[in-house]
Formats: sequence, structure tokens, C-alpha cells
Amino acid sequence: MRHPGYRAHFATYMLAMMADNIEHVISYWMMFQKFHSPALGGFAVLSHWLPFLAFSVPVGALADRFDPRRIIQCGMLLFITASLGWGYFFVTDSLQMWHAMLLLVIHGCAGVLWQTSSQLLLHDIVPPEQLQSAVRLNATARYLGILVGPAVGGVMMLALGPAHGILLNTAYYLPLLVWLWKAPYGPRFRTALASAPKRAVRGLADIVQTARDIAGQPVIVSMTLLAGAASFFIGNSYQAQMPSFAQDLGHGDPGTSYSMLLAADAAGALIAGVLLESSGLLRPNPRTALLLAMIWCGALACFAGTRSYPLALVLLFVAGFFELSFGSMAQTLVQLNAPAAMRGRVIGLYNMSALGMRAFSGITVGLAGSWLGVHVSLAASALVLLALVAFVTWHMRQVAHNGAGP
Repeated sequence: MRHPGYRAHFATYMLAMMADNIEHVISYWMMFQKFHSPALGGFAVLSHWLPFLAFSVPVGALADRFDPRRIIQCGMLLFITASLGWGYFFVTDSLQMWHAMLLLVIHGCAGVLWQTSSQLLLHDIVPPEQLQSAVRLNATARYLGILVGPAVGGVMMLALGPAHGILLNTAYYLPLLVWLWKAPYGPRFRTALASAPKRAVRGLADIVQTARDIAGQPVIVSMTLLAGAASFFIGNSYQAQMPSFAQDLGHGDPGTSYSMLLAADAAGALIAGVLLESSGLLRPNPRTALLLAMIWCGALACFAGTRSYPLALVLLFVAGFFELSFGSMAQTLVQLNAPAAMRGRVIGLYNMSALGMRAFSGITVGLAGSWLGVHVSLAASALVLLALVAFVTWHMRQVAHNGAGP
């Protein structure tokens, strides 16, 4: 936070993330009220994360070759377009399911342009020795936006109505859009030694080549696989189904109680970010990241099974704490170990796994929830992931023990 550029990045990133989640709160609520479709909630997850699966590595390659600031600005413009579209359909009361699906896809494409390029831009804003702090604070800014977004979104729905609230939401994307116009970071401001060689953007070939390039780096491989497994089985799919969870817990109205349920997960993550950053606890280590991920799985499995609203708040808080802890640790390990010459592609591959695989959690939790119920689908997904991560942790210990033997 001593760097003025990072302070500006942190504040504008947090505002944009808040706007992202205000849009989620309002649009998910309106879709649920109009269509009452768990399948559409599952599509919301698919459309939000599938672009990360398809385009994270190509966007990372673009950010290696061109100015990441301009790519982020394109993402902000798409976010604004999506919010304006929701506002139009809410004002005219003409929302149809295909309208909702189209706007959800636009929103998802905006996210992939933004997130991958923002992570790469951090390397220009702070020196390498402070990158770990910057990554964790960036994750904290993400969760601070998630924490504030539901609360602000709930107030905006109550005070202005969904239509005017989501139209006002477009203003929160503007600070990042404007700041990046003249921010002194990116390729133009790098020294010759810090600049990565420019190379062609090759789409699918970039994904295959990047996977081959990191095959000999076990830290990057293990953390990328951990992030992918967590996203595949759980991701943030339960947030899209939160209106259903809230209704079962007796708090299905769009008031303070519903907003608190949405914000509990983010509050735990915020506390984790502040505590870990201020105390220096939990230095990056692959085994530690695996253990934290197992605790996260257990908390979500218990949340899926409870019918107590106070206990649900506590469990979501615990889940948020450990999600940020293992997620920021995995991301830090990848960014610290990524070779400079292909940093954008490696970060893109990590995002393809950590964010893109969340598209399938729309199936494991969302679509399965339309058949089994969201409580059963979330609990089953969390327990399967818990068993998988526990097995990987045990296997790593066995390999380390055998390697240390005579």
C-alpha cells in the first residue's frame, strides 16, 4: 500500500468487483422471481465462467503482447453494457429467458478480459519482492467487493428498485476505466530487461504449449490442479443458488437477512486477508494450501446440511476465510514461479483452471440441484472434493517420505 499506483489499483479494482456483485445480486434475484428456474441459475454459473475456460490463455497471451490496461478497459465497457441491458429489460418489464442468457454471457466475457490482465498488470505496479503481498491484497479487494456488493445491492433494490439500482451500478465501473487511461504501467513503461519478447497469439495452440512448458515445474502444476479441482466441484456455484438456500432457511425476502447471508462468505474472506497480511501467517507452501482447501470443503458441506440460519452464517464465514487463504496462496505460488517470458500465458492457464473450471460447478451443483436439491448437490460436491484433496495430500507426504529414505 506504500505504492500510490497500487493504492489506486486496489480502490478501483474493489469498486469494479463491488459493481460485478451488485449486478449478480439484482439480476439473480430478478431471474429467480420471474422464472424460478434452478437450471437458469446453473446457466448463470456456466456463462460466467465458461469464457475463462475458453479464453484465459489467449487473453493472457494478448496481455503479454499488448497493453493490459486497454484489455481491462474493454472488459469494463462490456460490464457497463450488461448492466444497461438488465436495466432496460427491468424498466420495460420485457425480460425473457434468452435475454437473460445473452446478458449473462456478455458479463462472463467481460470478466475474463479483466481478471487475467489485472493479475499480469500487478507485476508492473509493484516490485517482485512485494508481489506476494500484492496478490493477497488483490484477493482481499476481490472479497471486499463481494462483501460490500451484496449489502449495497440489497439497499439499492430496496431504495431504488431493481431497474434503477442496476442502471446506477454502471457508475461503479467508471473509476477503473478512467484511471487506466493514463496509469503509468504496462509495456510502454517497462525496461528492456523487464519486457517479455513479443510472440504471436495462437489460441488453442497457446494452451497446449503452455501446459507443456510448465510440466517440469511441480509447484505451478500442483497449484493449478488444486484450483481447477476446487472450481470444478464447487467454485462459487452456491452463490447463484443462494436465493434457494435463503428461502429454505426462512429468509427469502430481499432484505437485511438475505444480504447478510450473501455477505457472510465474503466477510470471512475479508478477515482472512487482513489477518494474514498484517500478521505474516501462512507463508506460501503447497501442502498448506491443500490443508486449507480441505477445511473449506468441510465448512461448505456443513452449510449445505444445516437448516439453522445463524449456523449457516457462521459456516459461510468460515468457508470464506479458508477460501481466500488457500486461493490466494495458490495464486501467489503460481505468479512467483511463472517465467517472465510467458507470465501472461501461465497466469492465463491458472485462471483457465481456477476460474474456467467453475463453469462445470454449474452442473455439479446447479443442474444437479434441479434433480436432487441444491443442499444434496452442494454437500456431495464438497465431500467428493474433500476426499480427493485428502488423497493428494497423503500421496505428497508418501512421496516426500520415500524420497527422504535410504
